[in-house]
Amino acid sequence: MEQLFNIDLKKISSSSKKEALDRKKNFELFLKSGLPNKKNENWKFTDLNLIIKKNFKQITNNEDFELVSKIELINDFDHNYIILVNGIFKSCDLKFEEKEKIKVEKLSPLESFDNEIVNNLHYLNKALSYGGFKLEVKKNYKCKKPIVIYNYFTSNLGNKIINNSNKITLNQNSELTLIEYNLAGKKNFLKNTFEKINIDKNSSLQNIIIQKTKSNGFFYKNISGSQGYNSSYQNFILSSGLKFNKIDINMNLEKENSTCYILSGLSLGKEEHQEIKTRINHLAPNCKSYQKIKNVLESDSTGVYQGKIFVKEIAQKTDAYQLSKALILDDQAEFNAKPELEIYADDVKCSHGSTSGSIDENAIHYLMTRGIELPAAKKLLINGFINEIFENIPEEKLKFFLEKSIKEQVDGI
Repeated sequence: MEQLFNIDLKKISSSSKKEALDRKKNFELFLKSGLPNKKNENWKFTDLNLIIKKNFKQITNNEDFELVSKIELINDFDHNYIILVNGIFKSCDLKFEEKEKIKVEKLSPLESFDNEIVNNLHYLNKALSYGGFKLEVKKNYKCKKPIVIYNYFTSNLGNKIINNSNKITLNQNSELTLIEYNLAGKKNFLKNTFEKINIDKNSSLQNIIIQKTKSNGFFYKNISGSQGYNSSYQNFILSSGLKFNKIDINMNLEKENSTCYILSGLSLGKEEHQEIKTRINHLAPNCKSYQKIKNVLESDSTGVYQGKIFVKEIAQKTDAYQLSKALILDDQAEFNAKPELEIYADDVKCSHGSTSGSIDENAIHYLMTRGIELPAAKKLLINGFINEIFENIPEEKLKFFLEKSIKEQVDGI
């Protein structure tokens, strides 16, 4: 493992001797077990150790965070924005908001948080992280426009690793739509992110993760969060185009009437591997969770969904739904699903399911009889299959932008 990770901790400027020692200690803890592999139940379908060794001869840490080109902003809808360069906070513009009601600043590496579930990649993150961003929406404030996070990556990241951590806090009776817009290039690099989300009473967070163009990036993101009374969390995952991506979500519904939605639509192509792993913990009565994961798989791509619903004994009247659907377009493509229920309450409504199959030949025939050629007919059906997940987005301009982005991903633009 030390031969694969040629890491120089001296490249990272530490604010104190204690920080330097903590980094060294965490890196040593990471080296003891190395990258996750199939022996770990949470990684049984995604052997990260094998994947990284296959695609990287040696990985070094990155120290250059200069923005060398101007970022092209989205013009489809009004929005505020945060600019991250290689995961590190650089600037923000909150021109549509009341400045004293929302706070965005750089997150210090010393503010890293403990992870609820033991995860060796968290040791690596704490050893090498340069920080990230910290976002807080004040009590009783509903953001007027979405905030887009322009996640920009420089062109000098070949065979390098970047680590960052983020914290997002919505105080009581607040609302925010947050869009993570990845602008990743063609170089092979590894990104390891840990994110903490706290949603207080009567607050709502809508989080959208989208990839602009195809990328050779290898992304891992761990999201852990807690929800208060009558809170809402929606996460839309639209990360098609990444060579590798695993998103690990652990949400605690801690108070009554909280709701959690995880919705994903992915179109995967040649040598692409993506996994969504969720654990939704119902810890209070009268909470609802809804998960719908949709994958379109071409060539030799691999899609994975591992989803667990946990219901504590006190969490009566739980309503939990989980479904994964895969559209497999090639014999070499692979889809693995592992839905799980762990229920200790007796008055609940919980269900899970998984389906996979090929494209509907009758629908193809119908479109072709209407003068649509075969490739265009397939793309129409694929777009329709994925776009279903946008039903819960009320803002028309934002919905149009997302549908257009999915179409570009399906078309290979």
